Amino acid sequence: MDEDSKPLLGLAHTGEYYTDSLDSKLRRPFHVEPRNIVDDDVQERVSAAASVLSSRVNYYGRLTGSSDRMLVPPDHVILAHEDIYIYSPLGTAFKVQGGESAAKNPSIITIFAIWNTMMGTSILSIPWGIKQSGFTLGIIIIVLMGLLTLYCCYRVLKSTKSIPYVDTSDWEFPDVCKYYFGAFGKWSSLIFSLVSLIGAMVVYWVLMSNFLFNTGKFIYNYVHNVSASDFGTNGTDRVVCPYPDLYPDKNRSVLFYVTDNSTGHDVFDRWWSKTNTIPFYLIILLLPLLNFRSASFFARFTFLGTISVLYLIVLVTFKAARLGFHLEFHWFEPSTFYVPEFRSLFPQLSGVLTLAFFIHNCIITLMKNNRHQENNVRDLSLAYLLVGLTYLYVGVLIFAVFPSPPLSKECIEPNFLDNFPSSDILVFVARMFLLFQMTTVYPLLGYLVRVQLMGQIFGDHYPGFLRVFALNILVVGAGVLMARFYPNIGSIIRYSGAMCGLALVFVLPSLVHMIALKRRGELRWPSAVFHGFLILLGVANLLGQFFM
Repeated sequence: MDEDSKPLLGLAHTGEYYTDSLDSKLRRPFHVEPRNIVDDDVQERVSAAASVLSSRVNYYGRLTGSSDRMLVPPDHVILAHEDIYIYSPLGTAFKVQGGESAAKNPSIITIFAIWNTMMGTSILSIPWGIKQSGFTLGIIIIVLMGLLTLYCCYRVLKSTKSIPYVDTSDWEFPDVCKYYFGAFGKWSSLIFSLVSLIGAMVVYWVLMSNFLFNTGKFIYNYVHNVSASDFGTNGTDRVVCPYPDLYPDKNRSVLFYVTDNSTGHDVFDRWWSKTNTIPFYLIILLLPLLNFRSASFFARFTFLGTISVLYLIVLVTFKAARLGFHLEFHWFEPSTFYVPEFRSLFPQLSGVLTLAFFIHNCIITLMKNNRHQENNVRDLSLAYLLVGLTYLYVGVLIFAVFPSPPLSKECIEPNFLDNFPSSDILVFVARMFLLFQMTTVYPLLGYLVRVQLMGQIFGDHYPGFLRVFALNILVVGAGVLMARFYPNIGSIIRYSGAMCGLALVFVLPSLVHMIALKRRGELRWPSAVFHGFLILLGVANLLGQFFM
C-alpha cells in the first residue's frame, strides 16, 4: 500500500473491536466496512479528497481524546456509511445498508436477515445434540434455550436506551460494556469475540477436511467403479454407522460391500485420509488466502450460506419422505433400539445451542436498518421463532428417520451428513455446496480475527507480512491439530459456544441491565434474582461441558 493510502486506514478500521482515537460511529464489532474489503488495486487507492477527509477525522480524534463525546466529528465531516458486512459465529457474513441515507428495510427483510445471519454450520450438530440429551428433553432444551437467548438478545437491544445524557444512536453493545465496565468490558468483549471467531475457524477446518475427503472419495469410487465399504442398512437410500462396534445384533441382515484391496486402492487410502493427510492439504489452499490484505473477493460469495441451508432443509425433507420415521418408545420394557427420552448428557446440546442462537454481537446494527423501529421486539421474536423452528425441523427429522434396526441411534454423528455414504449423490451435492461456501468464508473469518487482534495490539489491521503470517500460522495450526486429533465438531461448537455465550449472552447483558436499574433506583429483588439466575445458568452451561 502506498503512503497516500495510509491516512485513510484510521477511517477504515471499523472492523477493530474498539479504537479509542475515532468517533464511535466507526467502532462496531463483527462488521467490515466496504473499504476494508475492496481490492488493493490502483482504482481503489485513496483520492486526495478522501485523504483530506481522513485528516479532518484524525484532527477531531486528537481533540476528543478517548472519552469526550461532545467533540466528536460533526456529520458533515464523516462520510455516510455504505454497505457493511455483519458476521455471526458459525453463520455467514450478511450485507446490510449503512449510513443515515440508507434505505430502511421492511420487517420481513429484517426477520430473514437475522435468520440468515444466525443460521450456520451448527445446524449439522442439532440431531447429535438431541441424541445426547434424549428425544423429549432435546426438544424442550431447544425451546428453552431459544427463549433464554431471545430474552438476553432483547436486553442487548435495549441496553443503549438505558444510558442517560449520552447520544447512543451509533453505539453497539461493546460500547455499552465499556461505558459500564471500562477496560474490563472492552477486553472481555474482545477476548470472547476472538474465542467465537477462532472456534468457528476450527470448526470450518474440520468440516472442510471432512467434505473434501468425501468429495474425493466419491469421485475416485465413481471413476474406478469401486463399491462402498460403509457399514449400514440395505436399500437405495442408505444410512451408515461410522462405528460398527455400536451395532448391537450381529445376526440381523446387514449389507456389507466388497472392497477391492488392490495396491492402487491402498495407495489412495494412504494419501487420501480424512485425518492423516487432508487437513494438511488444506494448508496449501487456505494459508495463502489468509494473507490477503483485502477480503472483498470472498465477501461476494456469502450468499452461498443461505443456499446451503435451504438445500439442507430440502435434503432432510426428501430423506424423511424416503426413509420414514423410526421411533420406538418402550417406557417399561426397553428394547435394544428404544429411543431414550431423557439423558444426562443434555449440557452438550445446551452448549451447541448457545452458539446456534448467538447473534447478540451484531443485533443492534441489524435492527437499526428496520423501517419501523417500534416493531423491533416483535421482529426479533419472530426471527428467533423462525430459527428455532428450523433447528427443530432438521434436528427432529434426522433423529426420527435414522433407522434403529439394524442400527442404533447412537450412530448419529456430530455432523449428520456423515451418516450418509459418500456414494449418495444428493449428499455429495450438499458437501460440495458447503465445501465451496466454507472455502470462501474462512478467509473472511481470518480477516476479522486479524482486524480485531492486530488493531488492538498494533493499531493497524495489517502491521506487516511477518506478523500477519505468524497469526495465520497459529490459527491454521489450531484447525489442523483439531482436524487431525479431535475432529468432533459437536464438542468444538459446544465448548466455544459455552465460553463466548457465558460473557456475551448471559453475564454481560444481565449485569448491564441490573446496573442500569440500580442507578435509576428501580432494581427490585425479583429482577435481581432472575438475572442472577441467568448468570449462574451461563456458568453452569460452561462447567457442564467439562463433565459430560
